[in-house]
Amino acid sequence: MLNAGEHDEKILLHLDTDTVASTFDQAVAYDSGVDNIIAHGGATRDNVTAHVHGMIFTRGGKNLKNSAIFIGGSNVTASELVGEAVKKAFFGPVRVSVMLDPNGSNTTAAAIARKVMTNYDITGKNVVILGAGPVGQRTALYLLKEGASKVTLTCRSMARSKATVEHMKKAYGVDVIPGETRSDEAVTALLKDAHVAIAAGPAGVCIVPEATWTASKTLEVIADVNAVPPLGVEGMEVMDNGTEKQGVRFYGAIAIGNFKMKVHRGAVASLFDTNDLFLDETTIYDIACKIDNA
Repeated sequence: MLNAGEHDEKILLHLDTDTVASTFDQAVAYDSGVDNIIAHGGATRDNVTAHVHGMIFTRGGKNLKNSAIFIGGSNVTASELVGEAVKKAFFGPVRVSVMLDPNGSNTTAAAIARKVMTNYDITGKNVVILGAGPVGQRTALYLLKEGASKVTLTCRSMARSKATVEHMKKAYGVDVIPGETRSDEAVTALLKDAHVAIAAGPAGVCIVPEATWTASKTLEVIADVNAVPPLGVEGMEVMDNGTEKQGVRFYGAIAIGNFKMKVHRGAVASLFDTNDLFLDETTIYDIACKIDNA
């Protein structure tokens, strides 16, 4: 039996920067073994301190590990600011574990990287990521960490690509090459000597026509996170899970998404192992590496 004041129910404080807290994220949390969720939409760096204190001052000692915080929202920058505010609200060891996964960007990127590396050594490979949003940026981080020799991150605008890779250099100390995808000819040129191509662009936009990837004599793996027709890669199927086509392995959005869900659930579950985790774009990948990506 529990002593007076002890509680073993797992409570998750869900702080979402969107007006309404994500139903998706809450459903995944329940599937991860959370007993109760306290959800707040409209979270900002200026209004979360009282919520954090409500979590850390109600349970003490060993019971702190039974409370945790999840930070989400479609605005990645705003969510990261909330994450910094949450850290500042802690008092030394009086803290709870936190997971930061705005718009699913960290868990999705981790799933892409692990899927690409299914029975495949990325060491020394040339990777092209088409789409320089949060998912593309994080995927670049993970593949460089695993030994890719060259990663190019692209936008339709070279100026935007350059700004993004400069930010990554300052924030993470990594060297990423900017690229432009304004035309099919530009994509063909980018893929000419690439070993891995990852389509991480907007939903419903084909950014890799079949003629662009079949023209490459070096491509070995292609992944696509777009599940909305037309898919990001022509010739891709959402259920492709290492399917070989013309000598290239294909990983589609559903295959990647299924593993993303495993990573998401595993990360949430791990929050309750201890009270001092901070899972973000640099640490969620470590969770993904412990999960079978089959």
